[in-house]
Amino acid sequence: MKVELRGRKIAIIGGAGFIGHTLGLALKEQGAQVDIIDSLQVNNLLWFASGTNDPVNRELNLRMINQRLELLRTAGITVHPQDARDYHALSRILDQVKPQVIIHLAAVSHAGRSNKDPYSTFDHSLRTLENALDCARSSGVEHFVFLSSSMAYGNFMTPSVDEDHPLNPIGIYGALKVAGEKMVIAYQQVFGLPYTILRPSALYGPRCVSRRVIQIFIEAALREQPLRIDGDGAERLDFTYIDDLVHGLIQAVARDESRNEIFNITYGNARTISEAVELLRLHFPDLKVQSVARDELMPFRGTLRIDKAVRLLEYAPTHPLEVGLPKYVNWYRSLLSEQSVPSGV
Repeated sequence: MKVELRGRKIAIIGGAGFIGHTLGLALKEQGAQVDIIDSLQVNNLLWFASGTNDPVNRELNLRMINQRLELLRTAGITVHPQDARDYHALSRILDQVKPQVIIHLAAVSHAGRSNKDPYSTFDHSLRTLENALDCARSSGVEHFVFLSSSMAYGNFMTPSVDEDHPLNPIGIYGALKVAGEKMVIAYQQVFGLPYTILRPSALYGPRCVSRRVIQIFIEAALREQPLRIDGDGAERLDFTYIDDLVHGLIQAVARDESRNEIFNITYGNARTISEAVELLRLHFPDLKVQSVARDELMPFRGTLRIDKAVRLLEYAPTHPLEVGLPKYVNWYRSLLSEQSVPSGV
């Protein structure tokens, strides 16, 4: 059964990030009442503006983040600049907002960074989740949505996997995602808090600053630098355009069939890294490639089967790599054109 989204009160924790701001805008278009709670610290405004680190393309990334915040402001979506690690502050905001649905996105969404700084990753990923769950169960929230990851599976035992594949994560990021899933399920068991858990894979799309693979490739191509590929390029990833993930998230919120279920939300067809490079070469004919040693803490993955989401959520992704990648490249070029700078980043 479909739930009416118009007027529905939805709080997105970690909602000023890549996924969250895109989702918030889409939910607002559906008529939902959206509030975003975000510290703006992790891969966000304060991280890039602080000057205490030297991320690649700081100025470009700041432009993307400011674009996110302006889009949210223009849409009339309230952003509460609050660190969700503060239980009492988070509780006060949720008491004020009174959401029917909480969507929890807060995390350090970078596997390599998670392994280098496990304490901060735990704090921003699991501490925020525990606070959100505890606030939710005591404030009458009807539905709790948690964004997990394909990294929860670890090395795929078969070329394609469904939601019943064993969870054997490698490294801090995947381990915390599995721990988060178990916490969400436990709160349903103990307190009756309905949940939905979603597992995306290899996301890409406009205003991403998370150093995901397609973002890294396009920015290197724009700088006329070689693409650094782990291994021989034969590795397969289920690349997922942001609009498809947002569609899956909205369907999970809107349909009762999602309650107390776990779903893969990807395009549903893994492609090799080499295939992605060749599609990118159509836009950058002089593209050069450099092979580097593979990160041993990255699991070998593949296709995430989406049959369950198609059946129960009427999930229908529309962006194979041939569609999503050109849209992303054109968005980058449009952004740089607005800056009135040369084609290099």
